[in-house]
Amino acid sequence: MNSLPWILLFLPFVVTVVCQLVLRKSALVPWVSTASAVATFVIACILLTPSDLTLFDGPNGSGIIARYITCKPIHWASIGNFYLDIGIQLDKLSTGMMVVVTGVGALVHVFSLAYMEHDDAKARYFTGLAFFMFSMTGIVLASNFIMTFIFWELVGFSSYLLIGHWYQKESAADAAKKAFLCNRVGDFGFMIGILMLWGITGTLTFAEMAVPAEVSIGTLSAVMLCIFCGAVGKSAQLPLHVWLPDAMEGPTPVSALIHAATMVAAGVYMLFRVQLSLPLVNFHELQASTVIAWTGGLTALVAALMATQQDDIKRVLAYSTLSQLGYMVMAVGFVAGEAGMFHLFTHAWFKALLFLGAGAVIHACHHEQDIWNMGGLLKKMPVTGIAFAAGCLALIAFPGTSGFFSKELILDAAHESGSPLFWVAAFVAVLTPFYMTRLFVVAFLGKHRSDSAGHAREVGPLMWVPLALLAILSIFSGYAFINQCSPALPEHAGEFHFNTVAAVSLGALVLGVLAGWVLYAGKDKDPVRIPLLRNRFYIDAFYDKRLVRYFQDTLAAIVHFFDEFLINGLLVGGLSRTAASAGNLLRRVQSGSLQGYAFALGVGVIFVIYFTVFQ
Repeated sequence: MNSLPWILLFLPFVVTVVCQLVLRKSALVPWVSTASAVATFVIACILLTPSDLTLFDGPNGSGIIARYITCKPIHWASIGNFYLDIGIQLDKLSTGMMVVVTGVGALVHVFSLAYMEHDDAKARYFTGLAFFMFSMTGIVLASNFIMTFIFWELVGFSSYLLIGHWYQKESAADAAKKAFLCNRVGDFGFMIGILMLWGITGTLTFAEMAVPAEVSIGTLSAVMLCIFCGAVGKSAQLPLHVWLPDAMEGPTPVSALIHAATMVAAGVYMLFRVQLSLPLVNFHELQASTVIAWTGGLTALVAALMATQQDDIKRVLAYSTLSQLGYMVMAVGFVAGEAGMFHLFTHAWFKALLFLGAGAVIHACHHEQDIWNMGGLLKKMPVTGIAFAAGCLALIAFPGTSGFFSKELILDAAHESGSPLFWVAAFVAVLTPFYMTRLFVVAFLGKHRSDSAGHAREVGPLMWVPLALLAILSIFSGYAFINQCSPALPEHAGEFHFNTVAAVSLGALVLGVLAGWVLYAGKDKDPVRIPLLRNRFYIDAFYDKRLVRYFQDTLAAIVHFFDEFLINGLLVGGLSRTAASAGNLLRRVQSGSLQGYAFALGVGVIFVIYFTVFQ
């Protein structure tokens, strides 16, 4: 038992090394990678509900698994009395999150066996998946901020590899670079926040952090805002949200694994981990909490509005992910991190289902992604269609589904705060069923609008079995009995009480579904076209044409100055002119004239006599 956490952490890394250096392009790579993902899920379940272990509350209120599992840190560097450790923290939060990461990861691996069957670089793809599993596992199990930051960067790198898997496509290569750069911007602030927190607490280990009483509220707010920068990049919040929709250029299972269930959730997980690690801090008093809440609320609103006008099935889901992440971040800002984590838990299953369902549709429709070129897929692909419908019901928070219970907790937190963000969240609750009804009606109902949709057939068991399992989890993972199995969830998860919040939520659901059905049922083209939303509020265009181009022009001017005036002018040009001048001088001395040589010899003799005799 003592070895299981370390096996959970390092097994994907060992598999990555073996696949890359030993098996390389072997047909065994996909199966070895998939087997390791399933093995990590089994280990995570063992650590979650061990029969011979006990859970007790630690000093910060988080349950810690103790008794037979002792994860002593590995000291890998030291500076004076300061140690840099590779340590594992097993508590309610990390064990619950590991079930999500490994569970979704295992199902994505199985789905990918069929989806990537004919890909020429599937060995590289599955190696990248294994490396991502190692990186994400490291974030979840990290016991200190140094370890968190290292794996935080490894997640960004593995995401870069997987988004750009089809690097031959210019759009995929650009999307990978865009994701990498946007995350680096956020990570710079994250690094500053880590250093500031170290300066305040004197430690980077989560369990040992304690803020001195003399530290001001303003200082703590600055620290939290810097740390929040990391979450803005990783969880794609405004204004660094632009990388996530473009990341859909990667293989669809990658979208399900990285950009729906695990990687983008790392920011929310990290923020809640910080709140648990600073138990004596009243986060309600921090201005940073207000900033975090409003950033999440505005991201949820803007992303939902953009989703209503997208035609690419994956981009609709991508903006939906942005919107739901905004919900989670908003909950953390209201210091209701349990509600945010519960929504993260339920959202992981149904959003992975929706992305894998979209992958099945794209695979069956010969890589067609425009929903207006689909139609009638429910008859052609009944299993996929029913599973996709289950994911839609969970996402729109239909009563009885997992998404309903988790979203209600966030709305309750917003309502109790008295913030206007409650009505922002309520409006998002109208938009979500609207754009998901639009997606399902256009893609799965009615008649087919293209030959690709007309020839679509149900996918094989390697695809529909993961869809079926995720559909079950999408419906039932929010009930109270799941709370007994997963200590990551709040105690009152799965409970429902009819009140003002519930009435607003149900009204928003009915209004959104009716609007989507009335506007799009039986339509062959979009009756609503709003350029502002279709062009994503022109935020991407502003970045491309103003910031990026201005940065490129400025950088080009600086490089040109250094190249022309410093390098060519002073270094290369100056040195070459100095050498030429010295050569010309020496060439005049070596003229070949005998009289000149005799004169120079005479002058030299005179100087020798002067300095030896008279000096």
